[in-house]
Amino acid sequence: MIGYTLPAVASVPAVAAVELLWLRTGLFRRPAYWLTIGIVLAFQIGADGWLTKLSAPIVEYNPAQFTGVRFPFDIPVEDYLFGVSLITLTLLLWTRQRERTIS
Repeated sequence: MIGYTLPAVASVPAVAAVELLWLRTGLFRRPAYWLTIGIVLAFQIGADGWLTKLSAPIVEYNPAQFTGVRFPFDIPVEDYLFGVSLITLTLLLWTRQRERTIS
């Protein structure tokens, strides 16, 4: 379970710490951020659901490397954690760069 689950779980507080302790862009206070996360998750469910469906998987996971919890459409819950972390980090860095360009 450590192989995929631990980094997925650790990625969320790590990215939050980057924002709260270092970048301080205020991204988490913006409604547009939360709307973006909702849109990303909606598309992730469709795409990831198709890629990981147990009936005909395109992407397979080693059962020893993740919790085995899947929701919905056979999507490993760890995928959501990584997805939110990666999108958030990208938005944080993009926002920071934009702030530097404007000032």
